[in-house]
Amino acid sequence: MIELRTYVFIDSLQPQLAAYMGTASMGFLPVEGDSCLWIEVAPGMAIHRLSDIALKAANVRLGQMIVERAYGAMVIHSRNQSDVIESGQHVLQHLQNVDTEKEPCQMMWHEIIRRVTPDHATLINRDNRRGSMMLPGQSMLIMEVEPAGYIIYAANEAEKAANVTLIEARAVGAFGRLLMSGKEADVEEAARAAQAALKNIRTPKV
Repeated sequence: MIELRTYVFIDSLQPQLAAYMGTASMGFLPVEGDSCLWIEVAPGMAIHRLSDIALKAANVRLGQMIVERAYGAMVIHSRNQSDVIESGQHVLQHLQNVDTEKEPCQMMWHEIIRRVTPDHATLINRDNRRGSMMLPGQSMLIMEVEPAGYIIYAANEAEKAANVTLIEARAVGAFGRLLMSGKEADVEEAARAAQAALKNIRTPKV
């Protein structure tokens, strides 16, 4: 049994998210404007077969592949949206031929912290080394989703919608976590965009 935890297409990576993903990429770095596809499955070892299928199907690059016992994830990307879409379709066709279960996206936590204190900001910055820094006095969006990979889509749509700073977008493991900061009105707009994006996700047919 393969569990398709995350399947999400991103039409155009926003600058902060592309740079953030690049800090963890062990493969070919994505850049701003790339289209990408994030796929997460369980058990983790199944991701090797899906990566092989995706890379042979179209002219895409493998930006990241994570293989844990419980979960496996991959990110493929290209400047050409059609290549990414075609590659993903081949993966879905393969999953149609195996015993596959789909898992919907669920919002586990959503909150806005207003006017973050200096002590709070310092501890957040010590814990997060890959994104930007949290500044005292700004507001902070906190979001947690299950499965983890969908947090990337939420982060990208939030960055499109508002002038916010990406602090963290953790998309590996049981839950995905997003931290963004900025002026109160900007953070509120980013939160609305992220929530709307997650609600509108259409899980592909397998």
